[in-house]
Amino acid sequence: MKRILALLCVAFFASNTFSQEEKPNVLIFYVDDLRAELGCYGSETAITPNIDKLAADGVQFNKAYVQQAICAPSRMSTLTGLRPETLGIYSIFTPLRKVHKEVVSMPQLFKQNGYKTVSIGKVYHHSIDDKKEWTNYFAKEPNSYVKPENIALINRLKKEGTYKKGPAFEDADVEDEAYKDGRVSKYAIETLHKIKDDKFLMFVGLSKPHLPFNAPKKYWDLHDKSKFKIPSRTKPEGMYRLALSKWGELKGYHGIPKKGDLDDELTRTLIHGYHASVSFIDAQVGKIMQTLEALDLRKNTMVIFMSDHGYKIGEYGAWCKHSNVEIDVRVPLIISRETNYKKRKTGKTSDALVENVDIFPTLVEFCGLEGPKPDGKSILPVINKPNKNWDKIATSVYARGKKIMGVTATDGKWRYTEWRNSVTNEILQAELYEHKNSLLSFVNLSGNKKYKKTEARMKMLLEKQFPRDTPFLQNDKPRK
Repeated sequence: MKRILALLCVAFFASNTFSQEEKPNVLIFYVDDLRAELGCYGSETAITPNIDKLAADGVQFNKAYVQQAICAPSRMSTLTGLRPETLGIYSIFTPLRKVHKEVVSMPQLFKQNGYKTVSIGKVYHHSIDDKKEWTNYFAKEPNSYVKPENIALINRLKKEGTYKKGPAFEDADVEDEAYKDGRVSKYAIETLHKIKDDKFLMFVGLSKPHLPFNAPKKYWDLHDKSKFKIPSRTKPEGMYRLALSKWGELKGYHGIPKKGDLDDELTRTLIHGYHASVSFIDAQVGKIMQTLEALDLRKNTMVIFMSDHGYKIGEYGAWCKHSNVEIDVRVPLIISRETNYKKRKTGKTSDALVENVDIFPTLVEFCGLEGPKPDGKSILPVINKPNKNWDKIATSVYARGKKIMGVTATDGKWRYTEWRNSVTNEILQAELYEHKNSLLSFVNLSGNKKYKKTEARMKMLLEKQFPRDTPFLQNDKPRK
């Protein structure tokens, strides 16, 4: 019996190990500020035919979560397989290598194993992070404005010192390459031609729909502005006072009121701009996928489409991300295996609870590598069997300065959050929200006798991941 088991183990590992020539490629579309609302996710307003096509060619995850709803920590978590609470970095101001020189990152490991590692556009939040770990590197470009009147406005504002940023949106009648994501897709296509005979790990970092909502006019014209509904500005009853941010990111743009809610006209224009930006990056995905097919690379390339966090476009009377609410931490995730894999799943959806921190260990297993010990775990079994029973919870964190830490968990239906004193771990307030059918919830049910058992169960699940004596390491460096 032992001999039979041994032979089976050998056969299993042999079937999951690749020679250098057979090793698969990996292409990752890493999108900024993209919420889980696309055509393939059932949105009635998103126009995303290319992303929808990719979903039909793979597995769409309906319950995928980030570990923190802010760019830098979220991206570091994905690229290292380590959670923010392990890295101790919770702000956008601290690059990974400023405090963690020993951590093995995804591009570092793949480069050590003979892969061409390609970073195009925004991958890490900080362009200075880990340049040496990429064999091909095109940095993210600054926010781009094209209209002469906006360029003149920005120059005037800089001289006056009144605003650091220009308008929150622009719709110039130009070709895609006039804006940075159009240039990103151009660089990606050129690079694919250059490395087509190599094994590669390629990240294509698409900056839209991050502010400003700048996209060619043709993508604005795809959408009827009058059809966008104004979200409810009602904040959840009983919500913790610091649960939502003051959305200063949007208020830094010219033309946005510094105080109070936005009026309906401006709200609808910004929602329009967000959707135009999503359609813009969808077109770039289509161009790059066409190139992958034309170069006969699709047959041996796993394609991943993912976002660094969700986003609010007026819900709760708030904007941007920076919170623990469901709409900010749930993200789109689509994974499509190489087409020469006979048992690959296509056109499938999965409700398994998966996390962005799982991507690194998944790729380590998929490519037959030996990797560092991660906080996440490989979801390759779910990719191959989308209905497989999986984790009971997915967790995220959000720090409010150095003294308050929000820890949150979802079981796919309920979200339970504790706001704790970062030093003493005293619970300042708890929140319980139901999200069975919506990204939004408007009543904090924590303390409600009717949901006592549900809250107790969720509290137990959360505190398995975040025991009450959890030390929340703070490696953040102050902003200079």
